[in-house]
Amino acid sequence: MQTSLQGIAKKAKQNKKHRFRDLYRLLNEENLLDCWGYLNNQAASGVDQISAQEFEADLSGNISQLVKSLKEKRYRAKLVRRVDIPKSKGKYRPLGIPTVADKLIQKAVARILEAIYEPDFLPFSYGYRPGRSAKGAVRDITATLTRGRYGYILDADIVGYFEHINHQWLCRMLALRIDDKPFLNLIVKWLKAGVLSGEGEITHPVTGTPQGGIVSPILANIYLHFVLDLWFEKKIKPDCKGEVYLCRYADDFICAFRFQCDMEEFYQALAVRLEKFGLSLSTAKTKIIRFSRFEKGKSYFEFLGFEFRWGTSRKGKDMMKRRTSRGKLRASLQRFTLWARQCRNFRLRKIFRLLNAKLRGYYNYYGVIGNFASLQKFFFQAVRILYKWLNRRSQRRSFSYATFNQITEFYHIEKPRITET
Repeated sequence: MQTSLQGIAKKAKQNKKHRFRDLYRLLNEENLLDCWGYLNNQAASGVDQISAQEFEADLSGNISQLVKSLKEKRYRAKLVRRVDIPKSKGKYRPLGIPTVADKLIQKAVARILEAIYEPDFLPFSYGYRPGRSAKGAVRDITATLTRGRYGYILDADIVGYFEHINHQWLCRMLALRIDDKPFLNLIVKWLKAGVLSGEGEITHPVTGTPQGGIVSPILANIYLHFVLDLWFEKKIKPDCKGEVYLCRYADDFICAFRFQCDMEEFYQALAVRLEKFGLSLSTAKTKIIRFSRFEKGKSYFEFLGFEFRWGTSRKGKDMMKRRTSRGKLRASLQRFTLWARQCRNFRLRKIFRLLNAKLRGYYNYYGVIGNFASLQKFFFQAVRILYKWLNRRSQRRSFSYATFNQITEFYHIEKPRITET
């Protein structure tokens, strides 16, 4: 972290009510040049069709022009190119792709916001934070539910969270810690930037922040920090009769309660609270689950790609069991089938190098203790799918299954393993 950002983080930690000024001047050539190393050079280009490689060809000159436009208040946010990313069940997620220049300035602003708000964020918030991950949230849920006395789970889902963030409320939240109008106006420009669809239509959003923008995750985190986290910690917890627990990853969160009355009161208050800030719960996806160690095998809940259920260890003790969500397993196999079909004509050396990289990534996330059976199922299905598509490289079969097994041994295919320690 740069010295200036360290000073901001230290001040933010020492004084929770301090309002930072003169942040706009931190968007200088030195800071933007440092931020360039954090950008993905292989990312898609924006509406101006300037790639990262083309921008880097004259990096110092382009950064100088950006800084000059910022100082002279001539900077204007470009249109955001929108693409639809396929999801499961035939649905799509809209993804916004800013220009390279906008990404660079957004990265600098995101680092400043991170330095200010990271000391304020609460421990049960895991999404889009340095040093925290989805696996950390899974471990925290497992340990807390195992140690605590909880009987009910509220598995909540916010409808279109990124598309419904209220700009006025977000600006008021930012103003609690930031007293720099040019800096706040810069964020507003990105929020109001037009969105160019694949059909060539331009829309100017009234609410929301586009997924894909570098500054969007930290803004979304700040919004839910005030809407949900602080409210739960300062209002809900003290009023509950029993133990309560919240774990949030970005816009996905679960709440655990000891008593049913606490859970029902919270559920009613949550709907009112979210409506105040322009958000709403999905009635189809939000579930209230009876979840107790005394009712093993009767219920489970899903979070971050895992199923959580009560079970019994080999020593006869109660334990929290986790396995890959069945829906996520099917989706992973569907994506693997598409990959195998597209790559079947590559040289075997390249295919198995890419395959091992995919398997390592899968094991690194889903390789939690007790989930070996799901890892094996994915591995055997993936090998079967790859064998099928490799045999379709020509009109006749390329090799038998025995020959295929010899090839997998030769290329040292990654076997299922538990990566959690």
